[in-house]
Amino acid sequence: MRDRNFLVENNAKPIWHPMAHPAEMRAQPPRIVMKGEGVEVTDIDGKTVIDAVGGLWNVNLGYSCDPIKQAIADQLSALPYYSGFRGTSSGPSIELAYELTEWFKPEGMVRAFFTSGGSDSVETALRLARQYWKIKGQADRTKFLALKKGYHGTHFGGASVNGNANFRRNYEPMLPGVFHIPAPSTYRNPFNETDPAKLAQLCAAAMEEEIAFQGADTIAAFIMEPVLGAGGVIVPPDSFMKLVREICDRRGILMIADEVVTGFGRTGAWSGSRLWGVKPDMMTMAKAITSGYFPLGATLIGEQVAEAFETDTTTFGSIGHGYTYSGHPVGCAAGLAALAETRRLKLDENAAARGEELSRALAALKAKHALVGDVRGKGLMAALELVADRDSKKPADKKTMAKVADAAYEAGVMLRVSGNNLILSPPLILTSTDVRRIAEGIDAGLSAAS
Repeated sequence: MRDRNFLVENNAKPIWHPMAHPAEMRAQPPRIVMKGEGVEVTDIDGKTVIDAVGGLWNVNLGYSCDPIKQAIADQLSALPYYSGFRGTSSGPSIELAYELTEWFKPEGMVRAFFTSGGSDSVETALRLARQYWKIKGQADRTKFLALKKGYHGTHFGGASVNGNANFRRNYEPMLPGVFHIPAPSTYRNPFNETDPAKLAQLCAAAMEEEIAFQGADTIAAFIMEPVLGAGGVIVPPDSFMKLVREICDRRGILMIADEVVTGFGRTGAWSGSRLWGVKPDMMTMAKAITSGYFPLGATLIGEQVAEAFETDTTTFGSIGHGYTYSGHPVGCAAGLAALAETRRLKLDENAAARGEELSRALAALKAKHALVGDVRGKGLMAALELVADRDSKKPADKKTMAKVADAAYEAGVMLRVSGNNLILSPPLILTSTDVRRIAEGIDAGLSAAS
């Protein structure tokens, strides 16, 4: 690797960063992360901080998981790549597909389609949903329903079902036939309703109304994150996902659970769907499937959808979709090692326990700092929504958010800023001591901005 001076000089110049303005990055170059160990990362200046972001929701096993590293090295020696298109399979892809369908058998999943990441997984689910209805002889079912504030990746399909204008406005027009219903957020919703059960009913009623307006026989699928992530860690009322599952069943609409963030323990359960007691028709997976050590994703398919494809006698059942790296043998080997470690360490249980500790710590910060308007979370995914004024709920401005994040970093904690939210998604191997360190770092950040 080139020396430090080269890296600093060329930071944010030949490279454009995702989710950032190129000019802003050039004016204020981002931190250069050079090393990771355990739950910590070290920058180019040698400063080590606890990674409360977990890479990007995905480094569940931290940065020192030797079994994954060894699995990658071994597979690179045996078979670094082979296509997964029709006619060929690799050993790791066969094994990982089996492990995934066994892992998510309680959710009713029976098949796996491999992708290169979360956006690919969502795109696959959307395409398969439309194809399913063609197989069933209901070709008018092409529309999709989704939640405002939901996040489903950056491909045109995923961006179209996204419910956040930040990921849509600059790329419009989007995919036609996508309609959004209010997110069940007790802090901000169009009904001014703070009672979770009542809010769930109101959002479900809005979904029913939209279905009636569009015509149920024109809608292919409804997609949602069991806990909304990038939109601000919005935890739906306990009854909400069951309500929408019942509506989908009654109106003949497929249900897609976007588990890219919530899969493999982050909420304190092995999936968000299992957390709420729901069996979707498809599930999208990525991120923790390899703990971020290799780009890999999967779309998991329920029995009803699988049967339609596998018993089809027309041309509509042929899957004309896939990626060069679908079922990449190195990625699948990494996935097998990651899942074995995830199960061995009982990361779901640790996420639940540490999540309760984090929730209490964040509640104490809210009581201490008027800048904190709301605290939300489930397991080890959490958010602090910062406001300029609690009564009006006016969002804190960009300068304030940057000041909080910078001061927290100086205090030893890496945070992620999303709008006026501080997003927390630390590795699931977190300890109680790590939770305290995160809370202390955020406290320092909030104090600096007060």
